[in-house]
Amino acid sequence: MDVLVIDDSQAVLNQIQRLLEHDLQVVTSIFLNPLLALEEARMRAFDLVLVDFTMPEMDGVSVIRQLRAITHYSQVPIVMFTSEVSDAVRIGALDAGATDFLDKRMGRVELKVRLRNLVRLATAVRRLDDQASWLAGEIEKAVRTLREREAEIIFRLSLAVEYRDNDTGDHTWRVARYSQIMAEALGLDADLCRRVYLAAPLHDVGKVAIPDGVLLKPGRLDEEEFALIRTHAAIGKRILGGSNCELIGLAAEIAESHHERWDGRGYPQGLSGEAIPLAARIVAVADVFDALTSQRPYKAAMPLDEARACIEAESGRHFDPACVAAFLSRWDDIVTVGAAATASARLRDLPFRIEPWARVPSLPREVPAGAASTPHQDEAA
Repeated sequence: MDVLVIDDSQAVLNQIQRLLEHDLQVVTSIFLNPLLALEEARMRAFDLVLVDFTMPEMDGVSVIRQLRAITHYSQVPIVMFTSEVSDAVRIGALDAGATDFLDKRMGRVELKVRLRNLVRLATAVRRLDDQASWLAGEIEKAVRTLREREAEIIFRLSLAVEYRDNDTGDHTWRVARYSQIMAEALGLDADLCRRVYLAAPLHDVGKVAIPDGVLLKPGRLDEEEFALIRTHAAIGKRILGGSNCELIGLAAEIAESHHERWDGRGYPQGLSGEAIPLAARIVAVADVFDALTSQRPYKAAMPLDEARACIEAESGRHFDPACVAAFLSRWDDIVTVGAAATASARLRDLPFRIEPWARVPSLPREVPAGAASTPHQDEAA
């Protein structure tokens, strides 16, 4: 228990200090100068403050008002201890935030009892404050744990989708990071950037409903097969839609609309321009870029510079020009993510992020031998 006492009389300070330290066993700091006392109060968290009214440079009411403006002292007991007992002084002190008002002329026994009660009050306030701080810490820890679990659950679901599509999980991670980088470049707030990062991996969740014979076909899809695979966007919306969870709602928007085109020639609804949800416009760029630069059983990986040129060429047609500009403005970061192909590399290059993707298991899926090198229509976008 730390008590601050401010008075312009050394005799009064000595008397209060003796009562508090000898009889009540509390640590006391005494000040003759209120300005020096305020400076000390800003650096130390006192549990109880006693302040005189009439002092040089600043009166007690002004001291109380300044103390109450400091966050720590919003609840700390502050007591005016003075022989000025007029109604004006009392009302001024209470209006400034004083907890109590003590008359210096009271007897020693009464003063000791009143101080003891104030120390008990200060102890209770401190205990409640400590408990509130502990609860806030526990809530923050629980929320952090839930957010980490949320991230991992979403990733595991998206990984299951990718396993059907003959990938190892790296596509999931790269699309998530590309999308996050673009969201940041667009100036979106940190929470939305995080939600885009977590929701992006579910963009192809609707592919769980596509038969393997179509999904894993090594050559070009015929018209009927392509129509079937295009249904994965609407299926993804049905899987994720209707949730009360804000993150899942964002994932549903992305799943449904990441194949829409800026010029209105996309699917499933033929939306155009800003009618397409922003997160879906972001993921569209990330998804196509990663598809172009990734090696698949039916195609070779395109060099990064060629893939960049393809993205630039589609600005204003396939892609939102603002998203393309954001993508290009962070090109060095995009290249860094693309180079982090292994889990160990991801952890080395991106140590500042909690990456649930860093725990990606290798889940290669075999496809029929003799696969053709013709690009899959859905990936060519």
